[in-house]
Amino acid sequence: MTPLSPEQQELLFDYCMGLTSPEQSAQAEALIKTDSQAAKLHATFTNILSPLNTVEPQVCPDELVEGTLWRLEHANADSHAKLDELLAGEQMRRNASRLGFWRDMGRRLATAAVFVIVGSLMITTFRVISGYARQNAHRQMCAANLNDIFQGLSQYISDHDGRMPAVMASNSTPWWKLGYQGPENQSNARPLWMMVKMNYIKPESFVCPGGRSAEYQKIDPCLVKDYYDFPSRAHINYSFQIQCSQGVDGRLRCRKILMADVNPIFETLPADYSRPLHINLDEDLLKVNSINHRRRGQSLLYGDGHVAFSKTRLIGVDDIYTLRDRRVYEGCERPDSTDDTFVAP
Repeated sequence: MTPLSPEQQELLFDYCMGLTSPEQSAQAEALIKTDSQAAKLHATFTNILSPLNTVEPQVCPDELVEGTLWRLEHANADSHAKLDELLAGEQMRRNASRLGFWRDMGRRLATAAVFVIVGSLMITTFRVISGYARQNAHRQMCAANLNDIFQGLSQYISDHDGRMPAVMASNSTPWWKLGYQGPENQSNARPLWMMVKMNYIKPESFVCPGGRSAEYQKIDPCLVKDYYDFPSRAHINYSFQIQCSQGVDGRLRCRKILMADVNPIFETLPADYSRPLHINLDEDLLKVNSINHRRRGQSLLYGDGHVAFSKTRLIGVDDIYTLRDRRVYEGCERPDSTDDTFVAP
């Protein structure tokens, strides 16, 4: 039987902790059903974590998480040293005398069981630490991407009389057809792609490392000029501001959100552009965070250039992923007020 890979073990642990996306949860459940090792490991994790079910969940401050991880890392190192000392002492005693082996077998087995338990806890701790470290690194790289985008955007605005990039489109024009390669401007990503074609921003900057698709392939620079839009969702998993239908002057509003990790309402879009888009919002779609960072929150790019990671979709009382008083989307809606920030698709 093939041993579980580190990735599969981490997936099972994240699944037991409730940290997986719907797609990852489906993968974990399929693995548990088809692999006996996975089922056994899942049962072990479930038993270990079962006491947590009695604890009321609360938001953990980032400072507490970082401090706890620092202590775990140092405790993990101390545990390795102590474990090495115990093993060395046990080896010396074994070499010194074999008398009473069967009499002490119970004690030796108990000692070995302690080593196994401690080792398992250290492995689990290491995986948790490495998981948090990886997520933190993804956030930092995501912020770097958004900083690169803002630098390119600022240069474009400077070169174009203070105006934001835009394409010709009416208020009733669809904005959801991401990846559409016809000449009609029916994608809200086209102003961003225009800056790629004009060499203001690198295409790789539009791929969040926390949500990078396995389908992503670097775009050949020689082919960039042949595309009207990003080739696919795999090449851009950020959502861009849709401007208000009234009073649009093309200027940058510093307190507004310009971009964010991909809007969870529009994670999956129809491949057939001839079919109408129709999305009804349910309670989940009204609450869920972007998929880019395992639903823990989303990076936000503000109009003044600063980037922040938010654990909520709300900026004040404004949900950046929805329009006010609207629960059905057909892909051509726009804010009625400049105070209603909306990033899509």
